Amino acid sequence: MSAFEAAKKTAEDWHRADIVAALHKAGWSLRKLSEGAGLSAGTLKSALDRPYPKAEAIIASAIGLDPKSIWPSRYAKRHFKPVFPSHLHSSANTPAESRTAVAVE
Repeated sequence: MSAFEAAKKTAEDWHRADIVAALHKAGWSLRKLSEGAGLSAGTLKSALDRPYPKAEAIIASAIGLDPKSIWPSRYAKRHFKPVFPSHLHSSANTPAESRTAVAVE
């Protein structure tokens, strides 16, 4: 990651210390929250460093926020629109002769 990308990410996403502090204010630690969700003790910690939608949802719920407000850059990447609409890729738009089987004798 370039320095520019790192600066941009930190400007948008919450810093990991802010997330941990918000959890502590709500009466949780990452370890207690992980175990309370039925996960191994260190599972939720990975969401602080890399995308992990299930863990992000658990952490955000404990803080009382939407995951998109904590990690906006992650959700912007997840909700991109494809350049070509999906209907252009379906087999319904291929010529009829290419869809029908041809018997070979």
